[in-house]
Amino acid sequence: MINVQKSLMKARWSVCDPNMDAVERVMRVHDVPEFVARLLVSRDIPEDKIGEFLHPTLKAHFPDPFLMAGMEEAAGGVAAAIMDGAEFAIFGDFDVDGATSSAVAYRFLKACGIEAPITIPERLTEGYGPNEAALQSIVDAGADILLMLDCGTGAVETIAAGAAMGLKIVILDHHEQGDVLPPAWHVINPKRRDDVSGLDMLAAVGVTFMFCVAVNAKLRAAGFYEERSAPDLKTFLDLVALGTVCDIVPLTHVNRLFVRQGFVQMGRSDNVGLLALAEVSGIEPPFTPYMAGFVLGPRVNAGSRVGQSDLGARLFTCDDPVEARNIAFMLHDCNDKRKAMQNDMEAEALRMAQGQEAEPLVIVAREDWYSGLTGLVAGRLKENFGIPACVVSIEDGMAKGSGRSIAGVHMGQIFIDAQAQGLIERGGGHAMAGGFIAKAEQMEAFSAFARAHVLKQLNGETSAMVQDIDTVLSVRGAINVHAVKMMDEKMGPFGAGFPEPLIVLPDVRIHSADILGSDHIRLLVSDAEGGARLKVMAFRAVGTDMGQALLKQTQRAFHLVGHLKVNAWQGRETVEMHLKDAALI
Repeated sequence: MINVQKSLMKARWSVCDPNMDAVERVMRVHDVPEFVARLLVSRDIPEDKIGEFLHPTLKAHFPDPFLMAGMEEAAGGVAAAIMDGAEFAIFGDFDVDGATSSAVAYRFLKACGIEAPITIPERLTEGYGPNEAALQSIVDAGADILLMLDCGTGAVETIAAGAAMGLKIVILDHHEQGDVLPPAWHVINPKRRDDVSGLDMLAAVGVTFMFCVAVNAKLRAAGFYEERSAPDLKTFLDLVALGTVCDIVPLTHVNRLFVRQGFVQMGRSDNVGLLALAEVSGIEPPFTPYMAGFVLGPRVNAGSRVGQSDLGARLFTCDDPVEARNIAFMLHDCNDKRKAMQNDMEAEALRMAQGQEAEPLVIVAREDWYSGLTGLVAGRLKENFGIPACVVSIEDGMAKGSGRSIAGVHMGQIFIDAQAQGLIERGGGHAMAGGFIAKAEQMEAFSAFARAHVLKQLNGETSAMVQDIDTVLSVRGAINVHAVKMMDEKMGPFGAGFPEPLIVLPDVRIHSADILGSDHIRLLVSDAEGGARLKVMAFRAVGTDMGQALLKQTQRAFHLVGHLKVNAWQGRETVEMHLKDAALI
């Protein structure tokens, strides 16, 4: 029995011990290897739902969009406006979720004969969410109806101002509701307090897609497509999958279906912008959630981090290959600039955070930091210390901060409650991430409030990290390429809410350990008795306690925890582990 109370990453390990009778039944009924059957049982997938889990389809498992609160009225109203020839506009958030939401809405309206201009606020100058100046510009351009995507639920006063200007605003969002809903024409948000659809895992792009499905049904019933071709909504699923993965929402329920089907669609996509970004990024089909989250997504987000927030939406709505390639290269260059700036910020933030390890929440702030990178740096602090983290940029007396969280701590709720008590000017988000704006003099009181809020959510306990480990394998058992590929194909996609399986290799021996580049460590390990060897990669481990132990204690035995990956090189496939944690024996 593996009993690790404090690993080299300062985590307690909780290793699942599945019922082996259930494992054997799953192997027999569903014809999967023991490794995959153990994971299905350890993840508590009901035996009568395993077939559906392994083989979800749009035809059988797509939920009814009209289950969402307000959808019947919103879809009917918008469908009538489309048939009446109303002027539409789109306002989207500046991240990948906002860009893909905007592109889905734009392409749906275009298929209905409507060219809707898109407004994306400039992150560095306009901040988060809608603002009155932007709404006035949209009114002045002649819009009757505004689709507001991935924002708006918390902007009660701004939405009221927009309504007073004569705009009919339809909010399609997934962020937490405050005390009241904004006075929009319609608000579709599965986190509305009166919404009982059970679809609160959706990203904004998922909400937007469900809305398009509902409006499409209304248009079809009204005979709108009798003299025109109806849009093939399945072709939008590539964008839905990209936005869903990049917004780090739980990959459960319909999100699992969206991502499964969306990456199939991405492999045969005719979206010129998406294909250009993949080409510039050096990737090609078959596309994976990893490529979306760590290759495509950062490039789309990079535009907003360096002052060009609209590039993502422009890219995904572009039909000109030359223009699309130019935008893709611009995003690629923005990402290179972002990485250099981020490295400097991370180094300083890690230095400043030393000594906060015992706090429930790490908070660091500086006046010369780049506000567009605070979220990424907060994520790095969270990974390094294993506790929630906030990073704040202060400029001209205003503090702009981003937070990243761990399981059990709802980051967005901290900011929502702080705003309600007047401790910050604006704030919101979802469970794992959020952002806020405050006056610089509010930071001391807000920091105390935020740390107390974390402790309250954790019932007064410290937020020590727990590694939930799915199963135990020997090195000999881990090198099974077929089993690892089947795990990815059958159990994926993995992400927030349904993480990639963590595997522990017990009592291994390190045969070699060397540094790759300046940050990474490569190991070659085997079981205690020798035999088969496995490559293990510990990314960004140089300089950490874990990295130092792996490099200096090669004569000791270790338990290693990580994700198993299939690596293809020169026509040969092998398994390697990407290390997440380790413990000395």
